Amino acid sequence: MAANWAERISAFSRRPSGFLSGTTAEAFLAELLRELRDDRATYSVKILLLSPLCEHPTLLCCSDSVGEETALELMSVFAQCPPKSVQFRCHLLLALTSVLICTSCVKSHSRASLDFLDVLLQIAQDTSDIHTDGSQRPLRATACECLRELEACCPGLLSQRLELLGGLRQQETSRLHQAYAELYTLVLRNAIYQLTQETGAGAEHLKALLGGNTSAAWEADQESGLTSSKDSAILSSLILGPMGTVPTLHTGPDCKELRSVLSTLLDESYLLTPLCQATLLHRLTEVVAMVPGVPPAIFRTHLLRLLGTSEVSLLHATLLLKCAFTDSLFSSEDEAFILKRLVVLSQHPLLSTPEKLFYMDCILHFPENRPISCSDGDETLPVLLTPQLASALVPTVFNDSTTLLARFNMLSLVYLEEGEEGQGGQGLAYLYEHLSSLLSMVENGCSRELVVTFFRAAFLFLYYFCHVERYSNDLTKQLCQLYFHHTKLAPHLINLADQTQDRLSESSWSVGLLKALQRVITEAPLTQLTSHDLSRHLKMLARVAEEREIIQQSTLTFLSSIITPSSSSLCIGGDWRLGNDILGVCRRLLVHPSLDSLLTPLADVLQLLVCHYADMEIQDHARLYYTLLTTLSREKLAGVLAQGMEEGGRQVKKQSLSCLMGEGLTSTLTIQQTETAVFRLIEAPPEPRAGDINSNEVEKGPGEASASVEAYRDQFSDSSFASEITLQYQLVHINSHDCHFDQLFSIRLHFSLTDHHYEELGDISVPCLLRERPSTIVQLTLKPRKPYPTSLHASAIFTSPDGRTWHTTLPDIHVAFQQTFLPLPVPSSWGRGGTLSVFEGLWDEICSESGDSATSLFCCQLKEAALNTLVEKHFFPFLISDLSHKEEFKVLFFLPPRSHILLKVSSEEDAVHFHIATDNWELLSHINSYLLKITSLQEDTLS
Repeated sequence: MAANWAERISAFSRRPSGFLSGTTAEAFLAELLRELRDDRATYSVKILLLSPLCEHPTLLCCSDSVGEETALELMSVFAQCPPKSVQFRCHLLLALTSVLICTSCVKSHSRASLDFLDVLLQIAQDTSDIHTDGSQRPLRATACECLRELEACCPGLLSQRLELLGGLRQQETSRLHQAYAELYTLVLRNAIYQLTQETGAGAEHLKALLGGNTSAAWEADQESGLTSSKDSAILSSLILGPMGTVPTLHTGPDCKELRSVLSTLLDESYLLTPLCQATLLHRLTEVVAMVPGVPPAIFRTHLLRLLGTSEVSLLHATLLLKCAFTDSLFSSEDEAFILKRLVVLSQHPLLSTPEKLFYMDCILHFPENRPISCSDGDETLPVLLTPQLASALVPTVFNDSTTLLARFNMLSLVYLEEGEEGQGGQGLAYLYEHLSSLLSMVENGCSRELVVTFFRAAFLFLYYFCHVERYSNDLTKQLCQLYFHHTKLAPHLINLADQTQDRLSESSWSVGLLKALQRVITEAPLTQLTSHDLSRHLKMLARVAEEREIIQQSTLTFLSSIITPSSSSLCIGGDWRLGNDILGVCRRLLVHPSLDSLLTPLADVLQLLVCHYADMEIQDHARLYYTLLTTLSREKLAGVLAQGMEEGGRQVKKQSLSCLMGEGLTSTLTIQQTETAVFRLIEAPPEPRAGDINSNEVEKGPGEASASVEAYRDQFSDSSFASEITLQYQLVHINSHDCHFDQLFSIRLHFSLTDHHYEELGDISVPCLLRERPSTIVQLTLKPRKPYPTSLHASAIFTSPDGRTWHTTLPDIHVAFQQTFLPLPVPSSWGRGGTLSVFEGLWDEICSESGDSATSLFCCQLKEAALNTLVEKHFFPFLISDLSHKEEFKVLFFLPPRSHILLKVSSEEDAVHFHIATDNWELLSHINSYLLKITSLQEDTLS
């Protein structure tokens, strides 16, 4: 069972929705809870069972009421769990926290959430393990984590327990002191925020809060201890920067109690881990920002330690302090020191690349004491970052790609501020020299990563210095030369032109680059062109053709020369891809604003394609373009073709030529949808059954003397073993008479599952369906994964007599549970005696085993005649015992792929007893419903 649960939990974790399509969330949750209560299951298995509740509580607890019931069940399990099972109890607390938070039980003050809160506080207060082996410390640590998560998701929940939590923090001397400190700091911050939202709250309320007398701070209403969801979002961060504001609590200078608490927390902070220290500093920064009566100087004694730290988290917390208090806490010397330290750390050889990138990002978003302007998140440089200071961060070709680009971006900002004179001009020259070095490396052959790095650096340079013509023009020349030798860089150059045009809409640099590339392509000797180069040239010319400012005469001359057999042999082979590239250029020229001047040469190019290109499809498309060009006005042509273009001229994938087709042609070429269902599948009447109990028999096998359960089990490995169910349906017209659909042809039936209980079904073809002829029989073969009742969605495509193709949706097909029944698949040579032997063996196995096996009893009131009729009508194909033995009927249903249901039916004094045994307990509910249905029908028939 442990291995089975491991497989099921793993399947659920991989794809929860797919797993639940084979069962229901309620059923799976019930299984989990039942197994958690089972004393026979090991704690390692139970911990595994809790993972779905921790990871996907909302999938299993689909409503708050279900979450409430689940939490009560888990708390019952927790109460019965022995104290020594610490690990399991920790996981139980985590699962309870996930369920209660995700189902909103905490916010609604449900009974389960309040009980759980009391349990957590009791665990947190239980310090009896301090003088023992400390085995319960993990449980207390988990309780603190759960309390902190509850408070974070529902701010203010623990505000009235602030004094209690403060006492626990002071009493704790083990390493759990950190957990209590984190919890207390979060509750303190949320409680003070609540006070800032209270009208008239002041010093007295703050004293009452810290002293535990919360009745003075809040009304008795229990709901006032919670903030709204909007407030919860605000509590994610209260530090808005030097030009922002935070809610404040006006207490005046009388804040001795709060100052004492804050001083104690700061003095103890060095005992915490760096990450926990950073979190505590962040929370205390928010507290001091909300209470003006506490001066920021309270942090002054700790600045020396913070400014010299090598921990990323602590340095970040220091920058948050500076962002909140600026010159109220940090002097100009402190500011200069921090900035120099960030520059040093940004290029420190012992730090990792992510750390150095983080420090450079801190420089770009440095919180200055007196910022010149509000950047609103944009990258701006601090005033103190001079070219001399930034010179330590100049990019080199030895930097990795991300570091190189980050440094290139920062130095670009530095030299942009300085201008082109003096140091700014020298720095700009260095950046361009560095860019040229990268270009040389690309030209001499390098990795794809370096190619991408070069083009990103080129974009950064153009973004900042495109207005410096001597550099931008020279870069254009170098890029053209690079493309001439490396045409494979065409996609990168096209992307560079696109991005520059999008981000620098007022600049004409991208148009100049494309014009220069057009000149390089059209003036190159054709004898040096390869097919690969030509394909890249055509993609580049297609992009050039999108620019209305560029004259396209040279492009058409180039196209004509490569298509003409006497000028070039590149197109003689009739390559389909190459032809499409040529058509792509022609398509863009068809919508070019200067089409009037291009009319004759473009028509000549299209005629050349029609006459000389070897591929028939390319010829057809060229003929279509030629027809459009010579028959439609420029406005109509633009209306037809420009539907696939963006406003800027770039092509997008969109069908546009369908508007040329007439309505009749469109309806012929497309599939029409019927308004209502035209036909349906109904269950065909059952064929008369023979009296042989082995109608599902295996052809060959041992004799009756060899019949046994073991021999029957061997049949499972036989390839001929029954694993499919064949159902017969009649395909009939819907009663509503529509003469248009009296005769249907080439019907293709498609079926889709509504669950994962069966294998996918293949399509079925039916030659025709004629209203005046008998209905067609359709055999539907189902291969069960689990033999449960199901529904199938059905649809069909067919052809009507007028040649049109139609799609229709059929009514759903319902597969009942009894339709999955098959007789026992045993060899005919076994006879009735052998089959009875298998029945008795299976019955004994099921009754003696646990696991998936189960037994049950169904009782009903039936007279003897009614019982005999029921057996003959419903059970005869599956009857194992002789029909003449009316004292007890033995019935065996085989349900593919591997399940069995055995019945012993007998008339007792009080009622008819159906003794049920099955090797799949999940089938009990279905067989019970089936028996209830057929016995009720039999009673109604006789009455």
